[in-house]
Amino acid sequence: MRTTLNVSDELIKELESVSEGKSKTQVFTEALEDYIGKKRRERLLSMSGRIAIDYDWQAEEEKELMAVKEEQGEYGKKRSR
Repeated sequence: MRTTLNVSDELIKELESVSEGKSKTQVFTEALEDYIGKKRRERLLSMSGRIAIDYDWQAEEEKELMAVKEEQGEYGKKRSR
C-alpha cells in the first residue's frame, strides 16, 4: 500500500543507519515489524499472572507414552501365517 508520511530527515537517516534494509521501504517495513513484535511481547508479559491454566502435563505425558507403547507393540508382534 502506498502511503505518504511526514518523518524527519534525521530520524530516517538514523533508521537507515541501524537497519539492514536496502531501500526505504525495507527499512520502514523492518522497523514496523520490530515495533509490532515488541508491542505483542509487552501485551503478553502484561498478562502474566492473570490467566489461570489448569493443565496436568504429567497426565498428558502418560497418555502419550501409552500410545507410543501400544503402537510399538503392534509393530513388535510377529505376524502369524
